[in-house]
Amino acid sequence: MSEPRATSPLDTHADPASSASTGSPAAAPLAPSSPSKPPSVRRRLAALLYEALLLFGVVFVAGYLFSTLTQQRNGLTHHNLLAAWIGLVVGLYFVWFWTHSGQTLPMKTWRLRVVATDGAPLSAWRAIARYLLAWLWFLPPLALHPLLGLRLPQTLAIAGIWFVLWAATGCLGASRQFLHDRLAGTRLIDVTREVPPVTVVS
Repeated sequence: MSEPRATSPLDTHADPASSASTGSPAAAPLAPSSPSKPPSVRRRLAALLYEALLLFGVVFVAGYLFSTLTQQRNGLTHHNLLAAWIGLVVGLYFVWFWTHSGQTLPMKTWRLRVVATDGAPLSAWRAIARYLLAWLWFLPPLALHPLLGLRLPQTLAIAGIWFVLWAATGCLGASRQFLHDRLAGTRLIDVTREVPPVTVVS
């Protein structure tokens, strides 16, 4: 009678209990978790902060290209066109990533992915809508600055209050999504590491 072969942690197929006993981690792809557990507001805001830092580089390159191509002498020359150009470049950045993988680099770091409400990948039009609606994080309070002739400290205070209120929408309702995601028909999902099943070889 042949003796049973000892299972090695290097075997391709191994029992979950055996893998746990050997303590050998297995690399696994990322998979969406249960839709009933949306990402926490803290993680979404952390990804937003990381995104803002990354966008400094995108905006710098876009501004440099614009000033080079238009021979811009100072910041007041073609400043409206510059703002439109930067908005277009940033929009292309987000729309491309959202429609191809559903994740920008900061979203991958914090294991977030944007999908449609039914879980499908975003179409180009839905991604554009989400990008435009995301400006509601900042534009309404900033628009009050010239309209009401506010001083800078007042504008910053109103913008801070508005930001907190908008972030608080991520704690409301069953979906726990920010308001711009609800309006765009999108949602952020939590992406966790999926552990593949393994079997015993005897």
